[in-house]
Amino acid sequence: MNEAGPLPQYLVQRYHGWRATAFLENRVWYRRLAEDGQHPRAMVIACCDSRVHVTSIFGADTGEFFIHRNIANLVPPYAPDGQQHGTSAAVEYAVNTLKVAHLVVLGHTNCGGVQGCHAMCSGHAPALEEKTSFVGRWMDILRPGYERVAGLPPERQIRALEHQAVLVSLENLLTFPFVKNAVASGDLSLHGVLHDIAEGTLQQYDNQVDGFVPVV
Repeated sequence: MNEAGPLPQYLVQRYHGWRATAFLENRVWYRRLAEDGQHPRAMVIACCDSRVHVTSIFGADTGEFFIHRNIANLVPPYAPDGQQHGTSAAVEYAVNTLKVAHLVVLGHTNCGGVQGCHAMCSGHAPALEEKTSFVGRWMDILRPGYERVAGLPPERQIRALEHQAVLVSLENLLTFPFVKNAVASGDLSLHGVLHDIAEGTLQQYDNQVDGFVPVV
């Protein structure tokens, strides 16, 4: 594999800094994690966006969250078709093997994936319509959400679609039989959250009002 080279120096320096401080100060804890395995209380499905720092938002320690990230924090519908499904595999492992108690879908504002979906579905991104576009085919998952917001005033559609990225994922999670069964038995709870990057705030879906409310 001649194309793969050494790490950039800034990453090397940060690694040495981490190992000399955070790792050494918590060496017993890291050794315990290595020997005992992971026992996360929650799974978080978040966007790949570098501005969404999942562990910082919730003040999580190493070993506390099982985190899966993809473009626009989407979960596809249950589809055991023999194809490769990274997100579905992560959900299956978290629920069936790790027995997480909580599954959180974490969306965010100013999401490029959501904006791309909006552009594609409204006919302004023909490149994403191509069958060869991995991003476009992934964002097809969110098309039902776009259809729900398409009738809103244009200035409200993107924010509404960011919420839909969370809701569509929650709906699709319940198409997985093992997720639905775990929720029905009370062993698993589902949560939908939207993070405002600029304000540092969280909104969560409240089924009592069928909408998002501030986390207080």
